[in-house]
Order: sequence, then structure tokens, then C-alpha cells
Amino acid sequence: MPKPGRRPLSSDREKTSSSKNRIIFGVYLSTAVAIVLWLGAIVWAPYLRSHYSPWQGFVYAVFSPLCHQVESRSFFLFGQPLAVCSRCLGIYIGFLAGVGLYPFLRTFGRIKLPRIDVFICLSFPIAIDTVGNFAGLWNTPNLARFATGLLWGPILPFYLITGIADLLLSRLPRKENNA
Repeated sequence: MPKPGRRPLSSDREKTSSSKNRIIFGVYLSTAVAIVLWLGAIVWAPYLRSHYSPWQGFVYAVFSPLCHQVESRSFFLFGQPLAVCSRCLGIYIGFLAGVGLYPFLRTFGRIKLPRIDVFICLSFPIAIDTVGNFAGLWNTPNLARFATGLLWGPILPFYLITGIADLLLSRLPRKENNA
């Protein structure tokens, strides 16, 4: 253990860096598993409903606080609407794509948020479309709703993974958090 005021030895930095890498990778892996399960549940809901399963109500209910689930704004599978609307589906599929891109655009040893101009550019289409729909200026077709969600979704894992990893790293003892 280095003395106070002394620079950590390279072996201490390697341990700290290794610990940081493991935490970030763990958050990444947990996020990847969670989004795959989440998307599976979105598709599972109409399957359950088409087979009159008693579980279908539960699966749709899980998504109801997050999505309006308006049938006319949803894609259908097995003759039933998905558990989320087309825009939300685009966001979740885009999120999965962002998780897939994460290791290629970020290292697991570094925590950094995307530039704000990138976030604004990717958020602009979904924001304009949503405001236009709420204001009654237009009614966007489902494919366009899906596309705006698909455009916005990939940026989100870069904030989620970074935020959770940063939170977990801030909970580490001070000596391990100085890398």
C-alpha cells in the first residue's frame, strides 16, 4: 500500500486499472444480457396472447408504464400487437445496436460520455417527430416512428453504461478509484 502523498507504484495502478476494467465490462455485459431479455419479452407478449396464455397480461403490464401500447401505433406479430409501440421498439433495437458498438467505440478502461453535439443530432429527429405528433401537426406512420427510435437508441447505452459504471466506481475505496 503506498504511503499518503506518494505516487502509486505501477503494480498498484495495474490492479486499479484491472479492477476498473472488470467493473465497466461487468456493467456492459449485464446491459447486453438485459436488453436481449427485454427484446425477447417484447416479442414473447404477442406469442403468449395468440396462445391465450394467462401470462400474456403480465408481460404486457410490465411494458405499460413505459409505453402507451396503442395498437394502431404498434407492429404485429402472431396476429397480436407487440408489447411496445413502433417507436419504442426502434429505441430498444437501436439500444441493442449501441451495446454491440460499445466495445468498438469505447474501451473498458475509460469512462467517457459522448459529445453533446452527437447526442443533440441523434435526438433531434425523435424530438421533432414526437412534438409534431403531440401538437397534432402530423401523424407519423409506424415505419417512420420506428426509424426515429432506431436512430436515437444507439446513443443511450453510452450514457447508461457510463453512468452505472461511474456510480459503481465511485463506491470503490479511494485507493482503487484513482486510476
